[in-house]
Amino acid sequence: MINRQYRNYFMAAWGVLLAALLLAGCGKPKGPPHGNTPEVAVVVIQPERLTLTTELTGRASAFLVAEVRPQVSGIIQKRLFEEGADVKAGDLLYQIDPAVYEAASAGARAALARAEANLTPVRYRAERYKSLVAINAVSRQNYDDALAALKQAEADIEVNKAAAEAARINLAYTGITAPISGRIGKSSVTIGALATAYQPMALATIQQLDPVYVDVPQSTAELLRLRQRMADGRLTHDGKNQKKVKLIMEDGTPYSLEGTLQFQDVTVDPTTGSVILRAVFPNPESVLLPGMFVRAAITEGVQEQAILVPQQGVARTSKGEATVLVVDAEDKVQQRILALDRAIGDKWLVSSGLNPGDRVIVEGVQKVRPGVSVKAVLFDADRKDGIGKTVPPSTESH
Repeated sequence: MINRQYRNYFMAAWGVLLAALLLAGCGKPKGPPHGNTPEVAVVVIQPERLTLTTELTGRASAFLVAEVRPQVSGIIQKRLFEEGADVKAGDLLYQIDPAVYEAASAGARAALARAEANLTPVRYRAERYKSLVAINAVSRQNYDDALAALKQAEADIEVNKAAAEAARINLAYTGITAPISGRIGKSSVTIGALATAYQPMALATIQQLDPVYVDVPQSTAELLRLRQRMADGRLTHDGKNQKKVKLIMEDGTPYSLEGTLQFQDVTVDPTTGSVILRAVFPNPESVLLPGMFVRAAITEGVQEQAILVPQQGVARTSKGEATVLVVDAEDKVQQRILALDRAIGDKWLVSSGLNPGDRVIVEGVQKVRPGVSVKAVLFDADRKDGIGKTVPPSTESH
């Protein structure tokens, strides 16, 4: 009986204590105590002059390419170059057996000499008949026959001259020379091989590698967008820099020399929906090789009042919209929806949604929400806590 009384007393005391604790908890204010305003780090938006570039992938190609092919048939007697060496225009590369062509050239010259020898008596006969026909010493028919023989002899000379010249050219073609200066590749034939005039397979290929072309495709959609931005005045030409092109190698390293944009093709590839942009790059060290994959940074134009915002301050909604939190003139948080153009380093280029002087929160976003009052301090990238001097309220009205 006594134990039951103690137990009832203990339960009553415990209930009173629990009620007191609940009343004390309900009386405490929710959220941070009065005067404990959240502190956030912000950046002040300032427009700046920005040169916009676009990176396009492409491939390098030789400035000049010449495939060496024989123009006469015969057996290759000599190969007079080292594979992979630099050659100059006119250098002898292959020698075809010239014996047959030497004989043909000698025969053509002999035929020409014979035709020239036959011309002299025919000309004299025509001249004599001319004076004799005037006094009716010979018939007019004989004189006409003499004139025809003279013209035929002169024509024979011209025919034989052409044949002799053709034989001389064919003989010269037995020495196959370099049509351009450049670097020659591997030989597809060896000494003793039969070469056929104008054969499909090239004996070797010469490529001029300094300078080189870089061809990059640009989509027509991007081309139209760029023209629209130029027409709207959002982009302006950058004078001489507009045609300068920088190159990034396949391993990500920048190419040391700048190139020049040469032209834009006028034909759209129907399979890719793109046009070709061609740039010319100096290549004195032969770093760029034909077929090499590269990325070209081409200047689009200059945006005089570009607005950039750090990427760390941009969030995405469930619909994929880009948003930032800004501190207004009353030190309250507002949410803005942005239209983003592209990434520039660690920042976003903003098309719309921000104005000069806006204070964008880049640190402390997790502890605030739209409508709350905050204390804004200037973001210090060198300090992890983002602490800096206090930023005055923006004078912009939004």
